[in-house]
Amino acid sequence: MRTGIGLVFTLGFAFLPISKWENEFANVVHLTVYEVIWWAAIAAVLLYVTFVERRPLSTTGVQRLSLRDATIGFGAGIVTIAGLAFIYFVIFPALHLNEENQMNTLLATPLWWRIVSVVRAGVGEELLYRGYAIERLEELSGSRAVAGIVSCALFTVAHVGPWGWAHLLIAGFGGVMLTVLYLWRRNLWVNIIAHALVDGVAVLAG
Repeated sequence: MRTGIGLVFTLGFAFLPISKWENEFANVVHLTVYEVIWWAAIAAVLLYVTFVERRPLSTTGVQRLSLRDATIGFGAGIVTIAGLAFIYFVIFPALHLNEENQMNTLLATPLWWRIVSVVRAGVGEELLYRGYAIERLEELSGSRAVAGIVSCALFTVAHVGPWGWAHLLIAGFGGVMLTVLYLWRRNLWVNIIAHALVDGVAVLAG
């Protein structure tokens, strides 16, 4: 029961139209409130695991980060960036797709907010969709494959709302890479490094 409630929250939170409710890009205040809501959700998951499920945070992939793990996370991020660049610069033009409007809106925000957003996306999405969801789904189903597929599919679809259907290619590829990485290393920090690196290149170097 507790695990089910946790999964409903972690897998469903990103589907809430928070950006529209809060009118995220209206001004700096709205941007800040949006981030506060997300960080509150991250804190809620950690508190839920600790005080309701009464489990250690290691059951969400929070493990010691070794130099080897950090290097793997960085390397995985680089490989993912290369794959996403191919999709963005080769496949998108071939299919007459683009995300220029969404990217221009994002790049018009203050640099400090983009930095916070990159860190939050890395921590929040990896905690919700990998560290918590994969571990609990595997526990309930008894299958790594089921856990990985379900969490990856929902992660991918959750990005459609703010980004549009074309983003399925981007989020799908990134989701597969991050899911495989987590199933391999079972270390949330490795995934956070990879995820933050990918997002950082996209919204900070743009």
